[in-house]
Amino acid sequence: MSDATPVAPATPREAFDLLSTGNLRFAASTPRHPNQDAVRRADTASAQHPHAVLLGCSDSRLAAEIIFDQGLGDLFVVRTAGHAVGPEVLGSIEYGVSVLGCPLVVVLGHDACGAVAATRAAVKDGTTARGYLRDVIERVTPSVLAAQAAGVSEDDGFIATHVRHTVDLIMDRSQELADQVASGRTAVVGLTYRLAEGTVRTVTSRGLDLPPASATTPAVAPTSNSR
Repeated sequence: MSDATPVAPATPREAFDLLSTGNLRFAASTPRHPNQDAVRRADTASAQHPHAVLLGCSDSRLAAEIIFDQGLGDLFVVRTAGHAVGPEVLGSIEYGVSVLGCPLVVVLGHDACGAVAATRAAVKDGTTARGYLRDVIERVTPSVLAAQAAGVSEDDGFIATHVRHTVDLIMDRSQELADQVASGRTAVVGLTYRLAEGTVRTVTSRGLDLPPASATTPAVAPTSNSR
């Protein structure tokens, strides 16, 4: 089924509201599955005009287009274990923002994240992972240490801290992204996803006035930052 958006979101707020309402549909088991037919496939064959860059964890349960009820060409997705950030990730985000013109960047974490759990275990035991998994753990370690220093003990707190740290990291390291946010052309939002509920919650935002969701907030709704 196709239910294409008549006008593509042009502002960070419009893009965020589109994702928010899509997630509400998904969580309520009433998805529209927009932009997933042959017409959309043909329309996007020669060019792409996504309305958001999404940096998320590689977890198989975190399929962005499904969670936000989007379709072909709607999201520019970058996924790594534990949404770990390296030069290629920053370059991909900058491509989505500066070349493709995406007005929104989303960092999406989730509960029961294996990368965060592995990092917590490595920090606790003083162990070192084998192979390139070590690189993932090293990139997540600053978030785990910051959470511990703040007295965090629950999984949700570690996940939220890691999302906030990732938003801070990409803003600090990418001058291109920082400039886009400062000009109002782009916003960055950090969200956490609850696997069982199918809902997302706001953790932090830059360039949009989005207060962090409370523990009782069922899902992100078009409300209104932040720095």
